[in-house]
Amino acid sequence: MSAFARVIRIAANLAALVLVVWIVLALAKANTGNGLVGGFREAADWLATWSRGMFDVHNPQGQIILDFGLAALVYALVGNIIGSRGK
Repeated sequence: MSAFARVIRIAANLAALVLVVWIVLALAKANTGNGLVGGFREAADWLATWSRGMFDVHNPQGQIILDFGLAALVYALVGNIIGSRGK
């Protein structure tokens, strides 16, 4: 695997991880006034800018999972596909 492909794969997986951590924190109703929690929220909001609100769900927890989970899935899939082609 080339160095570029490895960097793409790592970056995509880190982005997905940040989004998944935010989903867990949001569902657990973590205090966003906390610096660490707020940092995850800001990063997740930025990473999922394109996917938030794409679909409407009447359940707030479902909306969080859909908005941020869709972005995490896309980052992980696309990053790993691109990373695997760089052999």
